[in-house]
Amino acid sequence: MKILTVVGTRPEIIRLSLIIHKLDRYADQHILVHTGQNFSDRLSSIFFRDLGIRSPDYILSDQQRSLGGQLAVLFTQLEQLIARERPDRLLVLGDTNSALSALLAERMGVPAVHMEAGNRCYDSRVPEEINRRAIDAVSTINMPYTPQSQRNLLREGVPADRIVLTGNPIYEVLQAYGTQIEGSEILDLLSLREGEYMVVTIHRAENVDHEESLLEIVRGLNLVAESFGLRMITSLHPRTRSKIRHMTDDLHPLIELYEPFGFFDFVKLEKHAACVLTDSGTVQEECCIFRVPAVTVRMTTERPETVDCGSNIVSGIDAESIRRAAAIQLASDRNWSHPDGYLEPAVSDTVVKFLQGRIPTR
Repeated sequence: MKILTVVGTRPEIIRLSLIIHKLDRYADQHILVHTGQNFSDRLSSIFFRDLGIRSPDYILSDQQRSLGGQLAVLFTQLEQLIARERPDRLLVLGDTNSALSALLAERMGVPAVHMEAGNRCYDSRVPEEINRRAIDAVSTINMPYTPQSQRNLLREGVPADRIVLTGNPIYEVLQAYGTQIEGSEILDLLSLREGEYMVVTIHRAENVDHEESLLEIVRGLNLVAESFGLRMITSLHPRTRSKIRHMTDDLHPLIELYEPFGFFDFVKLEKHAACVLTDSGTVQEECCIFRVPAVTVRMTTERPETVDCGSNIVSGIDAESIRRAAAIQLASDRNWSHPDGYLEPAVSDTVVKFLQGRIPTR
């Protein structure tokens, strides 16, 4: 069985890391493709090194700035690659532009398997919501993490025999690299004490591509810093860095800006934070698992399980709402029950065994 795995961003690399290792070991042939979407040392290469993943077989070019240009280059290069390699399966994860590879694969007769299927925020202003709906609609097999995501797919008419409930792969990854995470010296390097700082990550298009929204979020972060007096360790995605550059003079002194951290350093930071303010889906899940209260600085989330269990509050982007949500979470007793599917110990085995077996024909 020849499997082609497509990645393009940090969350995909992290979640698929153990699956990539096992496909390299057990598949007849495993082809790893990086679309170039976030291929830089800070956004991809460091994660390949930290997680011990081999270099991709193919790194595609992604120098286009427009969405149309990105997809045109991705589909053109991937079409040639699929025609040459003729894989039996294509594996994608999530809702990025890279995961839209599933559309092309299906058009070329290659069954696409989509991990993280069925996530929904029901907000069409979120670019990833459009992507995930399209990917779910065309993929031969959809692999949701939770029963809630499974129900979303069933309500939308996806046949039950094309849905494989796997659980969330992030728990297994966190367990596998637990020693390296705890071995990180990032707290000492930044002179931090456990539970006496906050972590901030803001990068989504709907937050940072609109100046009014970003200004309101910055006002909210300033209110949080002023109200609670905790250092706020802020990991800057390149998208955010370019937009926030002219606002740095207005930031509270407790808001500290850093280049993106490596996987082990970042997880160590979030694991021992008093609270995390984020718009990242992966971070919402990790905080839930670690029992670290989170505030999602967005209008919606496609991880409602984290809200239902009490680990996460969706604050919106209003400055005072962000402050109030942070106050609630800083007082949290952290005594929530983990959602179904969040503590699955062997997701990689489930996925790899399925990929090696028979997939129903349409």
